[in-house]
Amino acid sequence: MPFVTYIDAHQAEFWIFVGFALVAIETLVLGLASGVLLFGAIGALLTGLLMMAGVLPETWAAGIAGFGILAGASTAVLWRPLMRLQHGKAAPERDRTSDLIGHEFTLSGDIDHDTPSSVSYSGITWEVRPDRELAQGTIPAGTRVRVAGVDAGVFWVVRGGE
Repeated sequence: MPFVTYIDAHQAEFWIFVGFALVAIETLVLGLASGVLLFGAIGALLTGLLMMAGVLPETWAAGIAGFGILAGASTAVLWRPLMRLQHGKAAPERDRTSDLIGHEFTLSGDIDHDTPSSVSYSGITWEVRPDRELAQGTIPAGTRVRVAGVDAGVFWVVRGGE
């Protein structure tokens, strides 16, 4: 019981700990993908800080209420700006400077804009897709192709002579 007694006597520190734990889980486990724990972390951190400042009493009722209200308020205030940041970025340009540009190989399967194939090169299995900017239509299996662009795990190819 001494642990529970300690937490009961140090609620501001408890809420700050919960806030940092939620931030750690959000970043390390979820990769900042959900945001739900981020808003909870903000609510917990603000609750702890308000308790330390003496604005909120260090009671469980005030802590839980402050946590919920502040998490909800932070969600209401930050949701749209964070969504704008997430969706407002243009897709990164295709890497056209890689040493892999110009590498030629023969396709093992038909590819088009909806159907990729794959190739193993340098110990990595690469997804093979036709370059949207340069290649038109389907490129059939057995065609010699050249890498025109590279993304993470993707070769963007054109026919060998293009």
